[in-house]
Amino acid sequence: MHGSRDGSLDGAWADAGAGRVTAPSPGVAAVLAGLGLVGATALGAALLVRLLHPLLVRYALARPNARSAHRTPTPQGGGIAVLGALVPAAAAGAAALAAWGAAWGPAMPEPGSTLALGPGDALRLATVLAAALLVGAVGTVDDIHPLPPLPRLALQLIAMGLAVSALPEGARVLPWLPLAAERLLLVVGGAWFVNLTNFMDGMDWLTVADAVPATAALALFWFAGLLSAPAGLVALCLLGAMLGFAPFNRPVARLFLGDVGSLAVGLLTAYALFDLAGHGGLVAAVLLVLYPIADSGLTLLWRLRRGDRVWEAHRHHFYQVATARGCGVREVLGRVFVTNIALAAFAAASLWQGRAALSVLDLALGAAAVALLLRALARGRAPRGESRPGA
Repeated sequence: MHGSRDGSLDGAWADAGAGRVTAPSPGVAAVLAGLGLVGATALGAALLVRLLHPLLVRYALARPNARSAHRTPTPQGGGIAVLGALVPAAAAGAAALAAWGAAWGPAMPEPGSTLALGPGDALRLATVLAAALLVGAVGTVDDIHPLPPLPRLALQLIAMGLAVSALPEGARVLPWLPLAAERLLLVVGGAWFVNLTNFMDGMDWLTVADAVPATAALALFWFAGLLSAPAGLVALCLLGAMLGFAPFNRPVARLFLGDVGSLAVGLLTAYALFDLAGHGGLVAAVLLVLYPIADSGLTLLWRLRRGDRVWEAHRHHFYQVATARGCGVREVLGRVFVTNIALAAFAAASLWQGRAALSVLDLALGAAAVALLLRALARGRAPRGESRPGA
């Protein structure tokens, strides 16, 4: 079967319809290889969890406190396994892309295709992986010996600056702003998203329920030509790593992600979202993470209004209020996961409809779905009349 010159799936489907069954096209081969990479990364993460678990029990035990959702001491630091599997898997994926290009020859996607490694892509991938390792190292130290807020934030900003510098040359997320202002906003906004991901990692499987739909959608968008190769590889490997970690974090969790994991997941997700936005998918990028942005953002505003010390841990997120008011953990997770799947569908629709008015409609539908979720979480099963975040 002969694929199209750009390596898309269209040529594969055309040949199949004509009854020609030979070797898969580059586009089909990329999807199959991507599935293999996800599986290998998941297996690697699961094996690393098994190997590291005794050490984490000994040195990184999270003991229950007034703000905890768990009742028994539980090891944290599962993010070490996530990063430990993701980084070599992404490097192997990049090497495979290069070798794949040499093997396919004339059938290989042209330079500039998102399924081909372009000039500087290997360096960009190495840079964003280094940024993830940096922020993960900050989280590792913070898991064992809590860091003061300002040094921790400064290191996060440095890591996010590295990640933003790894975006494709010429990519513009907010083209109506001067480039320097856009990049500054991305660094600050990305650091906020990194911390947002950390704040939302307060329930077993919640980060999995947020990250898996988003990264799966991002991987599919890469195959459709809407992400660069480094961002696509990051999305694929992050999806696999979170799937490998998930069995150990399901309620009741035997292992927590820890700051080492939640901070790195936030940075890598932000990088892939910025890349998608730079390819014209700003609405889709917002939709993919609209629930955690809304939950964390509204809770932050509510706490600011109360005069709380917003940098301290708390139990006022909507998902936490839901469990405090009688909802089961699995009930909350189910609602969040279904909403995130719907948001991924709206994101895909906004990319393929090709009209600004329809993209705005998709965003409105996504916002309505999140509003319904937050309302249900805030109400819980408790008697009416109590104060709640955002009320």
